[in-house]
Amino acid sequence: MFDKLEALENRYSEVNQKLSEPEVINDQDMFKKYCKESSDLSEIVEKYREYKAAKSTIAECKEILAGSDKELIELAKLELSDAEDNQEKIAAELKILLLPKDPNDDKNVIIEIRGGTGGEEAALFAADLFRMYTMYAEANNWKMEILSSNPTDIGGYKEVTFSITGQGAYSKFKFESGVHRVQRVPTTESQGRIQTSAATVAVLPEVEEVEVDINPNDLRIDVFRAGGPGGQCVNTTDSAVRITHLPTGIVVSCQDEKSQFKNKDKAMKILRSRIYEAMEAERHSQIADARKSQIGSGDRSERIRTYNFPQSRVTDHRINLTLYKLEQILNGSLDELIDALITADQAAKMSGENEE
Repeated sequence: MFDKLEALENRYSEVNQKLSEPEVINDQDMFKKYCKESSDLSEIVEKYREYKAAKSTIAECKEILAGSDKELIELAKLELSDAEDNQEKIAAELKILLLPKDPNDDKNVIIEIRGGTGGEEAALFAADLFRMYTMYAEANNWKMEILSSNPTDIGGYKEVTFSITGQGAYSKFKFESGVHRVQRVPTTESQGRIQTSAATVAVLPEVEEVEVDINPNDLRIDVFRAGGPGGQCVNTTDSAVRITHLPTGIVVSCQDEKSQFKNKDKAMKILRSRIYEAMEAERHSQIADARKSQIGSGDRSERIRTYNFPQSRVTDHRINLTLYKLEQILNGSLDELIDALITADQAAKMSGENEE
């Protein structure tokens, strides 16, 4: 572990040295590359330096304890205890920082929510989830943009696709993929009976064009008139776009914008992320054992969470966590849930590494 940390510290110094060299400064691509590497290394290197400082303090205190100055010895005992506790805490943090990082963690995300079992009530629950994620994004000062939507007449969504733009968005949202179940009395229920409905959530990392090579000859692009409740003016022109990726059969439609060009741009953004997701799923299936050390598979068919309105309860089934904070969570207070999932995932990965 410490040999690796020493190598990372040396690399950090080397990268920062390169950032001051004229040939790097004058090459924007190279400069950005080294800036990112320096940023990625900075946290773990600073933490390692804290560890070395604590280790140095411990050595100094032990040297004083071997002396004869009683007053200094008493002070050294107190300082030694604090330094040893601090060193132990930092060592645990370093182990987490050394875990392999998900290469998608720093990316923006595209989230797809679809009403599932439960008809209109499922569509209303999909709208609740959309609002929950939107409010969480706002709390983190991230930007939200709807890419595609299919609303119902009573305020729900048969499906809604949107992007969240912000540093580390994927690292926070990636555990949300799966089936979300709700138990409540629907507004459409006259007898006051509790109904169980569901919505599916898929979280995709937003990818750049260079990350997914799409051959234009592999695309079939159709344009048509957008539909929607209320007979909006978008219905008067062929502005809606449907793109089919022929090799994979993935189909994306977008009709929210009045401009055909904007709808095509949004559809391509979704298509790139879906193709990337399919590529990642294939890659992970080839290293299935590694997925045992992850919390959830990201599979949208896996039931991950239940929102129970009568008991004001939210239960995440993957980590057996129950919180009686339904209203706060639906208003975007997701940190407690997300932090618990991240911690459990880190613990599982560390356990997996120890077994190896």
